[in-house]
Amino acid sequence: MTLAPPGPGAPDPHSGTATPEDRPPRRHWRLGWRWLAPLALGMLGSLVGLLLFTSLRTEPRPLTRTDVQHAVATAVAKAAEAPARSTEVFRVILPSLVYIRTEGNEQTSEGQGIGTGVIIRDDGMVLTAHHVVQGARRIIVTFADGTESSAKLVSAMPNDLAVLQAEKGPELIVPAVLAGGATVGDETFAVGNPLGLTASLSAGVISGLNRTIPPRPNREALTNLIQFDAAVNPGNSGGPLLNREGQVIGIVTALANPNNERSFTGIGFAVPISAAGGAGTLPR
Repeated sequence: MTLAPPGPGAPDPHSGTATPEDRPPRRHWRLGWRWLAPLALGMLGSLVGLLLFTSLRTEPRPLTRTDVQHAVATAVAKAAEAPARSTEVFRVILPSLVYIRTEGNEQTSEGQGIGTGVIIRDDGMVLTAHHVVQGARRIIVTFADGTESSAKLVSAMPNDLAVLQAEKGPELIVPAVLAGGATVGDETFAVGNPLGLTASLSAGVISGLNRTIPPRPNREALTNLIQFDAAVNPGNSGGPLLNREGQVIGIVTALANPNNERSFTGIGFAVPISAAGGAGTLPR
């Protein structure tokens, strides 16, 4: 029997190798530019972000003496641009403020008393609290310029108000500006002579309106009072209660004393200036 040679594609029984057609196909992986571009951009973005993060985390340099001095000078300059509201209020009212001393006052064991008043008219008339001068044998007033004079009681009005007239007034008379319209929460300032400390200012707010103090020995009931929390003490009585423009909205008349001591406990009272009838209707 004659053996035919292997045909095309048939394996050679005597050969240990296979034909190309019999080998398994090779897999070729190809990465096109459409895959490489996003990868490169992502890596570039990460690098830029890392550089930015590193630069932002740099530690600040320590402050020098020059830096501190500059900051302090800047703060002082800004504060000096405009005075505090309380400074302006005090400047406005000071020329109108009056220190009152009494002799022979039956309400004090020493026979002397102190209080405050405020000039309300260009003829030197002084408004104060009536209890400051009530029963006094002699009234002495001292004006802001140092002028001292005896004074007499011109009129006693309801709600613990009184008007005084000095025998000799200051060379320059500066009446205070009177105002009304107090509202709870408004800034307020009390200026007077607490415990004999002349021309003292304290600040607070209007705490309440239309308060009433029942009658007490030698004192009538007080009504329609302004309640405030600016500190006042004996010697403030008769002094002005002011708004933030330095205008007189009331006359200090009393303070609350739950412990029966003559010291401030956070509650003061003033008679509204409207109770005085305005400067135009006061006695002449």
